[in-house]
Amino acid sequence: MFQNSITRLFGIDMPVIQAGMIWASGWRLAAAVSNAGALGIIGSGSMYPDVLKEHILKCKEATSRPFAVNVPMLYPDIDKHIQTIIDEKVPIVFTSAGNPKVWAPVLKDHGIKVVHVVSSSKFAVKAQEAGCDAVVAEGFEAGGHNGREETTTMVLIPAVCKAVDIPVIAAGGIATGRQMLAAMVLGAQAVQIGSRYVASDEASSHIKFKEAVINSAEGDTKLMLKQLAPVRLLKNDFYQKVQAAENRGATTEELLQLLGRARAKKGMFEGDMEEGELEIGQVSALLDDILPAAEITQNIWREFNEALDNLKVKT
Repeated sequence: MFQNSITRLFGIDMPVIQAGMIWASGWRLAAAVSNAGALGIIGSGSMYPDVLKEHILKCKEATSRPFAVNVPMLYPDIDKHIQTIIDEKVPIVFTSAGNPKVWAPVLKDHGIKVVHVVSSSKFAVKAQEAGCDAVVAEGFEAGGHNGREETTTMVLIPAVCKAVDIPVIAAGGIATGRQMLAAMVLGAQAVQIGSRYVASDEASSHIKFKEAVINSAEGDTKLMLKQLAPVRLLKNDFYQKVQAAENRGATTEELLQLLGRARAKKGMFEGDMEEGELEIGQVSALLDDILPAAEITQNIWREFNEALDNLKVKT
């Protein structure tokens, strides 16, 4: 069995973590990934508090292995999510999109391990100072919310590893075992993978979105909406409207109005491929099939070990 600081911290068999993705990562995906020996995460950013509780309870029924919940710090009822997590004794929380200094101590007081997602060394240091057990260093290639600095994973990982003493998990543009090996050579102790798990049977995202992901090519995504919260979008009619608005110098208020309510739900969950917001990473260009989450996890782990063995032979 492979062991390092992350596998011991989480009690998992392999240093692979499924990202907590809005409208994609419910209890079915989290349980399937955890049952495969990695760490599954429920993405709570799109859930009302009662829905999150339902997903946690169903995940407990579906797996006896550790799993986590991702909580965006910008979530309006975050106190309710935190209380649900504490009440249901979720062992691990990944926080994102904000500063963890308020909630990390609260969670840790209840014996919960806390990991924060960062896009820079500066924020990694702040997460360490807040008491986080580890950080996810997410490069600009990633889908979802991203860093304005556009620091790539290849640069970000060694920079964060140099800046902090806590374990670093690499994210952004990683979907294969070979990419996982590269990230760990750069100093990461594990990888967090999102886009590859979007194209899984258990992901709660709409089949039309999954198909759009596996049919995408290089250059089909772009980092947008930097005035609000940077997000990487698959190009469609909504993307074109956002680009036109930004090119003419639209104000934050105009962009918020364009974004409207439930735009991400419309695209990723309901399957409106033209007017919906379609968040996905650059690595979608490497994906060409929709598979069970367990098979995805096993493929990544097998390829990692094969690439490591080949590297040893060549050296």
